[in-house]
Amino acid sequence: MSTYLLVHGAWHSGRAWDRVVPLLTAAGHRVFAPSLTGYGDKARLLGPEVGLDTHVDDVVGLITVEDLTDVVLVGHSYAGLVVSGVVNRVPDRIAQLVYLDAMVPVDGEAATDIMPVTQVLIDLAAQSDTPWRIPPLPELPPPGGLFGVTDPDDVAWLRTMVSDQPARCLQQPVHLDNPAAKAVPRTHIHCVGSEPEGFERRPVPAVQPNGGPAQVWELETGHDCMITKPVELTQLLVKLG
Repeated sequence: MSTYLLVHGAWHSGRAWDRVVPLLTAAGHRVFAPSLTGYGDKARLLGPEVGLDTHVDDVVGLITVEDLTDVVLVGHSYAGLVVSGVVNRVPDRIAQLVYLDAMVPVDGEAATDIMPVTQVLIDLAAQSDTPWRIPPLPELPPPGGLFGVTDPDDVAWLRTMVSDQPARCLQQPVHLDNPAAKAVPRTHIHCVGSEPEGFERRPVPAVQPNGGPAQVWELETGHDCMITKPVELTQLLVKLG
C-alpha cells in the first residue's frame, strides 16, 4: 500500500480528484485529496491574505497531523508550486514528487515568473471592486474547453467546483532552500494534444536534482486529466506507488 496526496490546482477544489480517488483506493492505496484554503469545503476562508505559503502550510499540516510518510505527492497545475514548497519543508516524508501538467519552479519564483500570462489575470482583477479575486478562466472553443474539459456533462460538473483564486497565490514566491529536497525523485506528467495556441511548456532538464535521469510521461488529453482521463492517470500514478 502506498499513500497518495493529491493537490488540486488554481480555481479548483479537492473534488477535482473524485474520479481518481476511488480507483487508487480500489487498487489498495491510501489517498488524501484535500481542498486548499479558500476552495471547496474551505471556501469560507477565502480572503486577500491567502497565498502560496497558506497552501504549503495546508499540505504540510495534513502530512504532520496524519503522520504521513513515504508519500507520493502529486501537484496539478498551480500546485506544482505548492508541492515544491512542501518537499522543501518535509523532504523526509516524501517518497515521490509528481508534477502533473504543473508549474515547476526554481527557488524564488512565483507563478507570474513561470507563466507570465497570470500577470494579465492579476492586472484585470485589479480593475475590479475586489482586486484580489481572480475569476476562473473562461471556457474556450474545442479543444481548449474549460481547463481542457470539453464534454458538456463534465464541463457542467467542473463548473460546480471552480471558484475565484486569490491573487497572492500567484504572486508569492516559493522557497526552495533545503538541500535534502533534491534527493526526492520527480516525475513529470504532461497533458498533450490540446494546448492553447502560443502555450510554451518549460522544458524538463535531462537530469533530476537527485542525479537520476528525467522521468517524463505524456497523456493525450486536456489540462484537467483527472477529469478527462482518470483511468489512464491512475495507471501512471500506480506505477510510482
